[in-house]
Amino acid sequence: MEDRPITASLGSLNITNAHESDPSVLHIWGGHPLQGQVKISGAKNAALVIMAGSLLCPEPCRLRNVPSLVDAIRMGQVLSALGVDLQWNGDVLDINARDITTSEAPYELVSQLRASFFAIGPILARLGEAHVPLPGGCAIGARPVDIHVRGLQALGANVYIEHGMVHASVPGRDRRLKGAKFYLDYPSVGATETLMMAATLADGETILDNVAQEPEVIDLANFCNALGAKIRGAGTKTIVIEGVPRLHTADYPIIPDRIEAGTFLVAGAISRSDISLYPVISDHLTPVISKLRQTGAQIIAEGPDRLRVIGPDIIQATDIETLPYPGFPTDMQAQFMALLTVSNGDSLISETVFENRLRHVAELNRMGADIRVKGHTAIVRGVPHLTGAPVMATDLRASAALAIAALAAQGKTTIQGLQHLDRGYENLDLKLQQLGVRIKREPAPPESEGNSSPIQSSQSALK
Repeated sequence: MEDRPITASLGSLNITNAHESDPSVLHIWGGHPLQGQVKISGAKNAALVIMAGSLLCPEPCRLRNVPSLVDAIRMGQVLSALGVDLQWNGDVLDINARDITTSEAPYELVSQLRASFFAIGPILARLGEAHVPLPGGCAIGARPVDIHVRGLQALGANVYIEHGMVHASVPGRDRRLKGAKFYLDYPSVGATETLMMAATLADGETILDNVAQEPEVIDLANFCNALGAKIRGAGTKTIVIEGVPRLHTADYPIIPDRIEAGTFLVAGAISRSDISLYPVISDHLTPVISKLRQTGAQIIAEGPDRLRVIGPDIIQATDIETLPYPGFPTDMQAQFMALLTVSNGDSLISETVFENRLRHVAELNRMGADIRVKGHTAIVRGVPHLTGAPVMATDLRASAALAIAALAAQGKTTIQGLQHLDRGYENLDLKLQQLGVRIKREPAPPESEGNSSPIQSSQSALK
């Protein structure tokens, strides 16, 4: 079928073709405390996979609290290309996947968004075959799909990869996957979600062992159960799915984004401010809150879904090791590094999840930080203050880290590479502005287009 473009206005960003890079820059003048409260948007990583999960249901579904993000638009374009009808109304998304017209997801869209690969499980379960290109996304390291492939094979699918395309089909007359027991070599979030979705319509019981326990996995399971699936154990190391022949309509709210909440908690701490966040699920932020308290920040529960952060006068050093949930999240590593650049003492940050997720170190050092990298570990020696500088975002969370660092820097920081920021943060600049930050987004000056710095020239490879 012919692709149907989706246009959405995302605050100061207007997206027609979501693969286009945003040429604007963000100016932030640091040194001013924040005040007030900020509303946390729906979780990006939950919304994207739940949008893919809607492919399982032949009836209309309604999703609430869907964040207005570039990645959400990209996922919408993937669904639209498959024949799904989408209607956006603010943070409410109506999805009708009754008439899936093709089993092949388009390369030009999937290559821009890794999460769109999750569609392979639902498409295969619904149609008995799926053809999905190998995924794209942030260039933060290798994230192979071998666990996805072996899990689908365990469910009875024939799967092979050729010319960058994953082809999967279910043999037999009914073309229905079969329940099976499968052990994940690594608790991959994507593989857990892909296999859980595929198993919802399988014939018989599926047991997935050593699965990811992230809140977004639980949210997907809750969504599928709202559709009539029979999934239990999400949030533990073993998930059991009893396959059902068909799913039905549901109206489902996405959980708040724990990474956005964590980012604002760090912003409050580094700027030595007093701000409140809502809605949040505190249990999703346990490791982040623990580490913030070690730095001297006060984190106060003001209500069942509201947190208050009071930044410390002196930020204390602390060590961090990223781990799968419930460990410290890799998606908060860069933001905490920004915080620890102005701490009292030395900190060790070990990145164990992605092998290429320390590229923001060079940009933080441009702002006066003292960070050395050895292997997958960063040694952060706290400095009295940072200074504003022109910097380049290298991936989604690095862009947030640079914005956080700018809050504590003397003078003006100019951040380029905002296409990364807009992938995962809904109107971050406007939310910071509402907290009192002097911040301005504007088109990049013409001379920046010809800049041939190694970091900037690499942006064409980052999606």
